[in-house]
Amino acid sequence: MKTILLVDDETRMLDLLGLYIAPHGYKCVKTTSGKMALTYFEKEKIDLVILDVMIPEMDGWTICRKIREFSDVPIIMLTARSETPDIIRGLKFGADDYVTKPFNEEELLARIEALLRRSKKLTEDKHILIFNGLEWKEESMELKYKGQVISVTPKEFALIGLFIKNPQKVYSRDHLMSSIWGLRSNIDDRTIDSHIRNLREKLRSAGFPIDSHLFTVWGIGYKWVKEDPEKNNKYLNN
Repeated sequence: MKTILLVDDETRMLDLLGLYIAPHGYKCVKTTSGKMALTYFEKEKIDLVILDVMIPEMDGWTICRKIREFSDVPIIMLTARSETPDIIRGLKFGADDYVTKPFNEEELLARIEALLRRSKKLTEDKHILIFNGLEWKEESMELKYKGQVISVTPKEFALIGLFIKNPQKVYSRDHLMSSIWGLRSNIDDRTIDSHIRNLREKLRSAGFPIDSHLFTVWGIGYKWVKEDPEKNNKYLNN
């Protein structure tokens, strides 16, 4: 059963959404604030989010942006604001779709089903990643280089997967903390650096040219590149 997280400060709207969605085989989790929604992400697997824009304290755009810091779960923005700039703003913050109130029940269900189908395909495509002879298998948590198994910890495995999936993206240490360790982790920068250092050593020992792909961005964090960048780039270093 797919779990849909509903985020709206109006309990009446939450009940209405649940009434529409639950009979179609979905588990609906109702939250009335951004804080509640983000906390729930730490405890349970969420398959899709329906998120109201006009929420006190932390609006829907902010919640959407925070979710995108650690998850690519499909997000539908639900709001009475139908102006084009508002729609564009939501999409820029990472929303996948936008539904305005009042909404048609069948249309909303169709959009949910479409996003879940797309998400399933993307998930299936992400199960195995291959990069220059390095093979990352999500389901078995197995990392190989040219057929040789590389023994890594779960956090190291998650780190290398995140980097391979997102080449050219600079990850701050805070972003890595929230993505890999969770929003409420109590680790510090030294823990991140230690895991990166161990990961580099293991990949070097296996013969993978890690120093041509994983770089430190001084003062920020780390970046994975597809090709060896210019050696004189002052922002990157091993």
